[in-house]
Amino acid sequence: MSSTMEKLTDEVMALPSEAKRILADRLAENLSNDTETAFHKNWATEAIRRRDEVRSGQVKTVPVDEALAQVRRSVSR
Repeated sequence: MSSTMEKLTDEVMALPSEAKRILADRLAENLSNDTETAFHKNWATEAIRRRDEVRSGQVKTVPVDEALAQVRRSVSR
């Protein structure tokens, strides 16, 4: 850990409990936003990949009624 990080850690640990709780909440929210952003980016990439597969003819779409019927049959087994 760098000396700057050690100093910051020492300062944070010296804060009152309520201030540490608020800081922890803010850090957790920030990390959550980063995770959500990555999650959405990954799903957008996946959606584009799937769209391209359909457009190129690599995969064939299935009508929703047929897909649901297949699911129902497999679940009832």
